[in-house]
Amino acid sequence: MAGSRTLRRKRRKKRRRKFIYSFFILFFLSLVLYSGYEFMAGQQEAINRIDDHNNSSDNDQSQDQSDQEEQPDFKAPEQKSRKTNVLILGVDSRGEARSRTDTIIVGQYDPEHNTAKLASIMRDTYVDIPGYGYNKINAAFFFGGPELLRQTIKNNFGLDIHYYAIVDFQGFIHVVDTIAPDGVKINVEKRMKYRDGAGTINIDLYPGEQYLDGENLLDYARFRNDAEGDFGRVRRQQEVIQKLKDEFLSFSGIVKLPRIIGTLLPYVETNMKTKTILSLGSDYLLNPSEEIETLRIPVQGSFWNETYEHAGAVLAIDEEKNRQAVQEFFGTED
Repeated sequence: MAGSRTLRRKRRKKRRRKFIYSFFILFFLSLVLYSGYEFMAGQQEAINRIDDHNNSSDNDQSQDQSDQEEQPDFKAPEQKSRKTNVLILGVDSRGEARSRTDTIIVGQYDPEHNTAKLASIMRDTYVDIPGYGYNKINAAFFFGGPELLRQTIKNNFGLDIHYYAIVDFQGFIHVVDTIAPDGVKINVEKRMKYRDGAGTINIDLYPGEQYLDGENLLDYARFRNDAEGDFGRVRRQQEVIQKLKDEFLSFSGIVKLPRIIGTLLPYVETNMKTKTILSLGSDYLLNPSEEIETLRIPVQGSFWNETYEHAGAVLAIDEEKNRQAVQEFFGTED
């Protein structure tokens, strides 16, 4: 009698284990299918937008592509630690064969110490560009793409760059609208109004706390037509990144992550492999840093205004002071 009860208990435990295993297998498969569907849906939606934009454009895209100079290969150095440095470049794609970049940011993630850092390099910073002499740092991207910009950052600031990501501003807009369909909460500190001569930029924001959609949030981050100029723009860009980090790490943001990645990838040019993106992303999601540390280059008290015939108005810098600031911030050595 006792033996039969023991046998029944063993059978019940075995059935429970089978049920639990089956549940987790079903859950995992559902998660994979959901993620795959959302990724493909986001990617296809982005591709359709790009096709519609190209079809409605008056520019001859095929001519632009044939005129475009081949960029040198990105020669990423070997990583000597788990710290990963990524060069993030924001561009406004209008069909030009060569362009300068509006946004130059170096991001670092260190999973060992659970830190995330961003250093914004102001585009008018006057630096020594290998093979071209002194000029604005965003001219390095114009002359030789991300590889020449990598060399410029290494030579001037002693910082190794492992990866690059060129993000089209249209991709930024669509990612914001995907992750925050009701907008991102921002306190617009002043009236922001600017329209360029070509009519491609039309910023029109009123002061006050409000929810900005992707297009208006981009306008907020790009605005520089006031007394602060590029200094205000860099400050707002870093503020926007902090806000988006909070959106990504929310429950709804994590659920939408596959669609967000699918939406963004068609707008991004990068040397990062998909498995690297997923590895860094999962590390950060599992161990998110509370705050993103930020730095602006040039640092306070290390620059002055100059004007040169070949470069126009620039920010001349104390090279040693800024080199030291970058290395201390990122915890690196020459």
